[in-house]
Amino acid sequence: MGLLPNTPVAVSIIDAHAAVLGTSVYDAGKMVLALGTSTCHLVMNKENIEIDGVAGIVEDGILPGFAAYESGQSAVGDIFLWFVRNYISSEYIEKAKEKNLDIFQYIEELAAKIPVGSNGVLALDWWNGNRSTLMDADLSGMLIGLTLNTKPEEIYRALIEATAFGTLTIIDNHVNQGIAIDELYATGGLAEKNDLLMQIYADVTGREIKVAESSQAAALGAAIIGTVAAGKSNNGYDSFEDAVKAMAKLKDVKYIPNERNREMYQKVYSEYKKLYKEFGTGIMKTMKNLKNIRNEISLINNLEKE
Repeated sequence: MGLLPNTPVAVSIIDAHAAVLGTSVYDAGKMVLALGTSTCHLVMNKENIEIDGVAGIVEDGILPGFAAYESGQSAVGDIFLWFVRNYISSEYIEKAKEKNLDIFQYIEELAAKIPVGSNGVLALDWWNGNRSTLMDADLSGMLIGLTLNTKPEEIYRALIEATAFGTLTIIDNHVNQGIAIDELYATGGLAEKNDLLMQIYADVTGREIKVAESSQAAALGAAIIGTVAAGKSNNGYDSFEDAVKAMAKLKDVKYIPNERNREMYQKVYSEYKKLYKEFGTGIMKTMKNLKNIRNEISLINNLEKE
């Protein structure tokens, strides 16, 4: 590679794991939400406790001396993109242009005016299967509570709320099995761009959410690891704590739970959990059968074309 002798080289690490450091986290009990097209939920624990319903547990996976726990939702931002691309009318697009907003900004502005619970619309956030806690890639999404009066912004808000409920399910799964989650931190495109989503996440989880200052937390985390590999003698740092404190910052903005909204969301979340159980473990055969029938029909149609 053309490196000079004695050049320090750090070992590779998963991008989302590096983002933990770039989000200023270097200790246990602080979950980082890497919010983008999908979401990674990462938290460290001093003890390596085997728990169910997580994507992976790796000793020293983020920092030495900690077990790294990764969970995730396999579609988040992709769900919102799917909806806006396929189900927003030209009338909405024109109104967004009149207000000099892109369509996401406009639909978010409208959705912010909708009350908690999206006027009775509720979703299951499995558009690309469930990566945690059910670990079933064959599950699919769901919307209920639609009426002839349902508006696009109500569906959009319901989809955001569903992803927040999915995150709370993951948090509860950790906490119920002995992994403390005392604080939430966020990074990624959604944390940067979607204030409504961030506030809903704070209200649903009942936890304050801090946001990374860097828009490239994974790259910053990789740089932090590099400085520790170099060490203080090479103008780096001798500990991850020192490097993180010096290099990673948080934005001034914090998303603080609205207690009234939190109380209302607890009621909606209880209904979400009923759907989660029934469609995730109860009648999930129906969802899988529908997918199998679709695949069979598609195969027949393709064979006929040939």
